[in-house]
This record gives sequence, structure tokens and C-alpha cells, in this order.
Amino acid sequence: MSSKNHEGVWADCLKIIKDNVNHQSFKTWFEPIEPVKLEDDVLTIQVPSQFFYEWLEEHYVALLRKTIKRELGANARLEYRIVVENSSGSQTPTTIHYPNYNSGFNKNPEVAAPLIMGNTIKNPFVIPGLKKVNIESGLNPNYNFDSFIEGDCNRLCRSAGYAVAQKPGGTAFNPLVIYGGVGLGKTHLAQAIGNEVKQNFPNKTVLYTNAERFTNQFIESLKNNSVNDFVHFYQLIDVLIIDDIHFFSNKAKTQDIFFHIFNHLHQENKQIILTSDRPPRDLEGVEERLLSRFKWGLSADLQAPDFETRVAILEKKMYADGIELPDDVVEFVAYNITNNIRELEGALVSLLAQASLNRKQIDLDLAKKIVKNFVKNMSREVSIDFIQKAVCDYFEVPVEKLKEKTRKRAIVQARQLSMYLSKNFTKNSLKSIGKHFGGRDHSTVIHSCQAIQNLMDTDSKFKESVEDLTKKIQMSIS
Repeated sequence: MSSKNHEGVWADCLKIIKDNVNHQSFKTWFEPIEPVKLEDDVLTIQVPSQFFYEWLEEHYVALLRKTIKRELGANARLEYRIVVENSSGSQTPTTIHYPNYNSGFNKNPEVAAPLIMGNTIKNPFVIPGLKKVNIESGLNPNYNFDSFIEGDCNRLCRSAGYAVAQKPGGTAFNPLVIYGGVGLGKTHLAQAIGNEVKQNFPNKTVLYTNAERFTNQFIESLKNNSVNDFVHFYQLIDVLIIDDIHFFSNKAKTQDIFFHIFNHLHQENKQIILTSDRPPRDLEGVEERLLSRFKWGLSADLQAPDFETRVAILEKKMYADGIELPDDVVEFVAYNITNNIRELEGALVSLLAQASLNRKQIDLDLAKKIVKNFVKNMSREVSIDFIQKAVCDYFEVPVEKLKEKTRKRAIVQARQLSMYLSKNFTKNSLKSIGKHFGGRDHSTVIHSCQAIQNLMDTDSKFKESVEDLTKKIQMSIS
């Protein structure tokens, strides 16, 4: 092992860790770690905050211990270097040693107190007559957890947000930074947290605003010589939600005033929730001292929803509006609009409007016309039902037999081939494909695809049949 350097050892460790944690956890807790040095079977890694280090030790200590021993041997040890920011904004890495690492989680008493400390902001200014109950929250009551559909794409964000709502300011997720692309539900989730807090803690003051409005208010306070009142107002808030913090980019004075508000709220255990279109590390034009504070808590990303989640979103919207649509229409919309929940719901509204205003029946043809307004260069759709019919016609097998439990060779082969072609020609998940074949699970689909591939490799006649069917399907969608 002595020939390895610290970067090589950590890269090998990450390969093992990646196979043992889910994708979101790997991105959140392991990608930000930087290997620093390797000396005498002791690997030093640098983490961005005290909280980050404590989370690793509390939740992943066993995995880290096994991984480091596997790479460096029985005497392997791990040391952390924590980036600590002082009051001037400069950063000083502090290394924590674990002489007794084999025992598992064992905090060094020298670092039992938080390492990251800020200056306590004393506020001598009071706004006469200002009462907390007079502060409007700015929340939309329609944004709540019940209407926020959970899926693999947002589970971490939603879970963290719900935890914050049950104990604002009392969890490790402070600040909670929610980031992701346009239309993925950042505002919805942030406001859902605020509405949940209001319901659970009526006496707490919740305020939702966006970075642009915050900036404009600050500029107005400068004009009116009322900056102190502006600061004090925000220091009164128990749960502060600021949308689109990337708007702070290159606004030095706004960042400075927010830095002081942030410090005060955080030191008073008030909850801070921020949203952005990118992770804190990618925010340009934002001061490092502010970025480091964004990293104190949890940064969780909202990803584009998968097919099942998109279908669930549409069905939830339909249920709320008291309408029903054919399954093939819902699946078609969900299949073609993939990256933006806002567009997904917009397509549904347009579909209903067209049907109502023009008195047209909602069918697949109408759905195709509507979706063209949302998706550029939309290719023609091929459905699993179409593939099933094509295969059954080719092999002269009844379509309904594909969904039965019969083990007749001709039926099994037609079913497996239909699954194989469905995987190749549609973007449906394995789970969704299995659902179309009598509710079979994803492992059956995987086995079927492998069986077809093996048969094609050993039976040239069967391979010709598959190629012939493939050409027919391709011609139908060209």
C-alpha cells in the first residue's frame, strides 16, 4: 500500500462507498470530501464544516472504518481536517486525530464544542410599535407537503424539509439549502416547510420572500436611511425562507447585510431555508464567507422526476381538480415532458382548456397536439401496447396471453421479446414495463431481456425474427 498516494487511496475508497450508499447520499456526503495526505497508513481527509464531520461519524463511521481498513490494512486510521472560518472571513483547517478509531464513533473532547463560531450581533435598535404578529408570512397556503409528490428525485429534500418543519432551528439542517433546475418544486417545498411550521408552531414568525425582493427592500432602506430598522425586522423572524439566493450574485452590500442577519438568526437557533438554481459551491459572485455559511447545514438537490413520479404528479393534479383522463393520455404527457414539473402541469391545464373550449374529446391525438407546444422536435410515440400487438401478430399469439401466468414456450418467448423491445424503444422504467405484463416486477424484465439477448447470440433464425420486428417498429415511428 505504501506506493499509493492519498488521492489514489481515497478514489479507491469512493468506489467501494458508492456501491454501499444511494446516489443522493454519495453526492451529498462524500463528493465534497477532499483527500489531503497519507502518512503511515493514516489518511487525512478535509471536510467543509464541523456539522459535516459529525454527520459522517454518526451515520457512516462503520462504512468508513471498513473501507479504509480494506484499502490500507488493519492498522489504518482516518483523520479529519475541518475548514473553520474565523470572524474575519479567512479559513483555517483544523485537523482532528482519532488514535482510538477502531472503537468507532469517539469524539475528541477537544472539539466537543462547535468549532465554527461567529460574532454575536448586538442589536440596540427597536422599531416602535412593531409586533411580530403583524408580520405577514408571504406563504401560499396551497403549497404543502400533501401536494408535494415524493419520489426518488426529491426524497432527501422532502425528508429534510419535513424534519425541519417538525423542529425548526433544532436540527442539523440549518441552513437548509434546496437547489435544482427550473420548475422542479423548490418554491413549493420551501413554502410547504413554512406552512407546516405555522401549523405546528402558531407562535413562531415565518417569513417567505425572494432574494430580489430582499435586495430591493435593502436598497429602499438605504435611500430612507432606515437600514437599522430593516436589519431588526429580519432579526425578528423565527423561520426565514429566501427563494433564489443566486440573485445575490455580485451584490456586495446586499451580501454583507444578509451575512449579519444570517449570523444573528443562526446563533439564536432560528431556522434559515434557502433555495437556489445551483449548489452553493457553484454560486458565482458570492463572498466566500457567505458560501461557507450556506454549507453549515444541508444542501440537497431536487432532480428531474422519473416517469412514475411524473405520472403520480399528474394523477394528483387530476384528483384535486376532480377530473379523469385516459391512462394512455396521462402516460403520453408524462413520457414526453421530462424535465419540468411546471410544464407538466401546464400541459394538463392546456389539454383541459382545449377540450373544454373546442368541445373536443380528450384522447391521444389531442394530447400529441398539446404536447408539441411544450416539447421541441417531439418524436412519434411508440407504446408498450403497440409493441405487444406487433410481437403477437408476428408470432400469431393472443395479446391477452402475455399478461397471464402460462409457461407455454411460445407465450413466454413472445412475452420476453415484448419486454426486450419495450426496454429498447420506450423510456418506461423496468417497473412500468413489468406492470404492462400482468404486474410483473423489474427483475422479471431484466431476466427476459437477458434471455432474449442470449437466444439471439445462439439462434441466428430467431435473431432474424427480432431484427425483422425491430425494422417494422422503427418504420412505424419514422
